Amino acid sequence: MSGTVTGELRPGVVDVHAHWLPADLFALPPGSPLPALRDSDGELHLGDLPLTIPTAAMSDLDQVARETDAAGLGSRVLSAPPFAFGVVDAPGAGDYADAFNDALVGACRDSGGRFAGLGLVDLHDADRADRQVAALRRTGVVHGIAVPPLVGATTLDAGPLAGVLAAAARHDVAVLVHPMQLPRPEWGSYYLANLVGNPTETGTAVAATLLGGVVERHPGLRICFVHGGGCAPALLGRWRHGWEQRAEVRGSARPPHDGFRDLWFDTLTHDPAALRLLLEQADRSHLLCGSDHPFDMGTPKPVDAPVAAGLDPALLEDNARRFLGLDPRKAGTHA
Repeated sequence: MSGTVTGELRPGVVDVHAHWLPADLFALPPGSPLPALRDSDGELHLGDLPLTIPTAAMSDLDQVARETDAAGLGSRVLSAPPFAFGVVDAPGAGDYADAFNDALVGACRDSGGRFAGLGLVDLHDADRADRQVAALRRTGVVHGIAVPPLVGATTLDAGPLAGVLAAAARHDVAVLVHPMQLPRPEWGSYYLANLVGNPTETGTAVAATLLGGVVERHPGLRICFVHGGGCAPALLGRWRHGWEQRAEVRGSARPPHDGFRDLWFDTLTHDPAALRLLLEQADRSHLLCGSDHPFDMGTPKPVDAPVAAGLDPALLEDNARRFLGLDPRKAGTHA
């Protein structure tokens, strides 16, 4: 893909939730519980499972660039698909993260301002993760990291991910939390591992973040939960009641509905009523455009729904720039 080397994004709405993985990393991290990605006649498969998307849409930067323009976006923030999270502590998992980060930096620097990035870190070596975050911070084009909502039996308030969030806060970078579609027996049909599992994983991580005092420990941490926060907006009232009634819920001195306004969310809800609820619960200055490109559960026109809900394109751009730690005064103008 041709383009001028730059760290500055093009004017226009920024899609903070888009995936990219170069084909030479389709094998996934060592120890991955998932089969390798592979191309089959131009269609992307996860092992034998067809993902119903063209392989080029995930791996070819020229194709991603064309689809970015067709979506009416100024730029996209590329992160690895959740299959690429190194959730198993296996030799070489940290090296896989480094390889992805090197490729991502190159892709963003040569994009003419069309792409920025969120990198990967070693989820099992806190010192290495800290070094990786610091190195990404210095690139000027990769502005944070993408992480799963849980590693093993722990989520964002404890265990390995708590250390990763501490590193992100220490180096002042953005964090995108993306679910992994983890299987459970009762979700074995009707694509429920995605339709129910993804919003449940995200809702669990939001709850742990709020009730576990993560925001209090790291004031100013810019952490975004995709898919409109999953089921969290609909459960916030229940969490508030539990926080008021039960001592074990109060791992945070702040009520959950208060801390919720410190979190960031994309607007990919697939439902105007769900998006209206998110707008009622969240801070509008923390709402971001997200497409989930190129997955079939994403949307090719990610700006339409938030604008229909009353979020101005200029606000969406400004919000994304602040989330990424960029100067909002450099945001582009909109008609």
